[in-house]
Amino acid sequence: MQAASKTLIGLETRFWQSMVDNDAQVALDLLTEPAMMVSSHGAMKFDHAGYRRMAEQGPMVVTSFEFSDMEVVFPTDTTAVVSYRVKQGVAPRGKKDSVTQEMNDTSTWVRDGDQWRCVLHTETPTASTKAH
Repeated sequence: MQAASKTLIGLETRFWQSMVDNDAQVALDLLTEPAMMVSSHGAMKFDHAGYRRMAEQGPMVVTSFEFSDMEVVFPTDTTAVVSYRVKQGVAPRGKKDSVTQEMNDTSTWVRDGDQWRCVLHTETPTASTKAH
């Protein structure tokens, strides 16, 4: 499972880097359709076109990220849950002024043939972020 854990951490990193690079296609290749997200903005289900709109036109962009405390659990051979803390820089689209947020995140990945795809991502502010 060590190699599989490294694979999932690599995919999670690739997804985040696609947000920093503003490359929606890389992210779409890693998502199921539909996929889901739960954050402080609520729960949402979206298809690939919906994700592309969020990634390319949403009001906020991710400018940086740093993971810590990563854990991977495999409830089945075709399901993986990745949990971690992330320090993320976010900024209004088109602006340089980013703010740092610390979040506790999870992503649920399912294996489709030989490819892993993310079906659900959750994001919860840490206690230090909530205090601001």
